Amino acid sequence: MTDNEEPMIAPGTMSELAFNKYKRWQWWFLVALSIGFLIIGQSAAVILGRFYYDQGGNSKWMATLVQTAGFPLLFIPLYIIPSPAEASTSVSPSIKVIVLIYFCLGVLIAADNMLYSTGLLYLSASTYSLICASQLAFNAVFSYFINAQKFTALIINSTVVLTFSASLLAINEDSQEPSGLSQGKYLIGFLCTLGASAMYSLLLSLMQLTFEKVLKKETFSVVLEMQIYTSLVATGAAVIGLFASGEWRTMHGEMESFGKGQVAYVMTLVWTAIAWQVCSVGVVGLIFLVSSLYSNVISTVSLAVTPIAAVIVFHDKMNGVKIISMLLALWGFASYIYQNYLDDAKTRRAQAVPRSQHDSAC
Repeated sequence: MTDNEEPMIAPGTMSELAFNKYKRWQWWFLVALSIGFLIIGQSAAVILGRFYYDQGGNSKWMATLVQTAGFPLLFIPLYIIPSPAEASTSVSPSIKVIVLIYFCLGVLIAADNMLYSTGLLYLSASTYSLICASQLAFNAVFSYFINAQKFTALIINSTVVLTFSASLLAINEDSQEPSGLSQGKYLIGFLCTLGASAMYSLLLSLMQLTFEKVLKKETFSVVLEMQIYTSLVATGAAVIGLFASGEWRTMHGEMESFGKGQVAYVMTLVWTAIAWQVCSVGVVGLIFLVSSLYSNVISTVSLAVTPIAAVIVFHDKMNGVKIISMLLALWGFASYIYQNYLDDAKTRRAQAVPRSQHDSAC
């Protein structure tokens, strides 16, 4: 890409405003930083979540809580990273509207995290990650209806392929999941993870819609603010669930019986919370800078890396069905990437026409 070429940004969206707000190198730096946060954070969080269950952890609500409980850490970059001054050209939304949106998103995040925690309890890290790849297919549908994302042959192909990828794992009899797991619990884990993937994709589209239609701000701090306040609501919901379910009574015994010791128990929860916050900042950052679809594409890259890490860390068995499922997931991912490349080339050609006409007029 030459200095005169622009990255793919949909015209008329908040992503375009964000691109115009920052210098070119600053925009690319923030995109690269968000990608790194997402891939590293998500891979580490899934591995640590599976480690928690393998070593004797059993609380689904605790696993749900740590996915958002680390949000106070985000106040550090919120106050360290300066936001450029901007002149507001539109009426700011009322506080009541913002509070209602953050509350609804936070509750959805809590429910989504609970589904993910249940899925990870009953599935190996590799199977869990491969099923999560279906979120890209769900995002294509939600982006079409909510964010006016266009459907193309490549996107339809990717959607179908990713559906087949997840379906293979649903009928995989040689699943090699956690020992002593019945087929019924495996099915519950599969359905919960699939449902969580669909809800996660819905959340991404709703967040992008909030950025573009409600918040209408052009600073990176708005990304952190959304993550902080929605995580606050989700954390509160998880705490209520932890006490309402009675699982809080088992916390002391769970810590004492943890396979690697009490210190390891605390550190596992702490670093899981940190990893999820790192991942979330990357996710929301890419939504703000590019789009929810692009954020989900990068998330799928991380999901393709996690099964390999699970084989190394947990010695998960990669049988033929899992290998085929991974190849299908990579095929679906490649279809999305190629579609982005085609859109990028089309955008650059469209931008080149006005420039050439302007030069001719001069």
